[in-house]
Amino acid sequence: MLPMVDWVLLANLGTALGTTVLAVATFISTRSANRSARLAERALLNGLRPILLPSNWSDAPQKVRFMEGKWMVVQGGHAALEIADNTVYLVMSVRNAGTGVAILHGWHLPPDARAPLVPVEEFHRLTRDIYVPSNDAGFCQVAIRDPKSADYRNATEGAAGEGFAVDVLYGDAEGSQRVVSRFYITPGPAGLGHDEDDTGWLLMVSRHWNLDLPAPRG
Repeated sequence: MLPMVDWVLLANLGTALGTTVLAVATFISTRSANRSARLAERALLNGLRPILLPSNWSDAPQKVRFMEGKWMVVQGGHAALEIADNTVYLVMSVRNAGTGVAILHGWHLPPDARAPLVPVEEFHRLTRDIYVPSNDAGFCQVAIRDPKSADYRNATEGAAGEGFAVDVLYGDAEGSQRVVSRFYITPGPAGLGHDEDDTGWLLMVSRHWNLDLPAPRG
């Protein structure tokens, strides 16, 4: 006599198997969707990411105004520096080599080019937003009006010697992907300025720190 077929048990097993297959398919689909979302997010961030470098020497001169009405002209690839009336005026000609607009937020003068990066809270906020378009030249301006500050000492002593560093804080148009780029201002050889005897101030960049993204050096 053939055994009785338990149709209820078979039905339950079939339902359980179908549910398992559906769960696996849903899991795979969710992982694929998450991966696609991450790739899309990274592509969007890459499209917004700025990175500042010294501008090209062939870039046009820029005329920059400070809030007290003072004007300074900076040549491409250079910095313009003036120390007057217990105030340091500095303008750096920069270029955005990234794919997104750079919005400058603040600056800080380290004691030397090898000093560690200070917390963002110690940066001086700019009194106005400065935008540097993608693949275009722009500027960063610094005014130090406190002759007793460490920034004033670092700038004046560096200007009298081999130069000094300036950390510039900026981010993308969404306010994220913040970067600190350390620029170095150093006197160049004679003949680089407007006059033959004028040395001019050369602008270099030594390092970049990602604040909202993994560090490229681990």
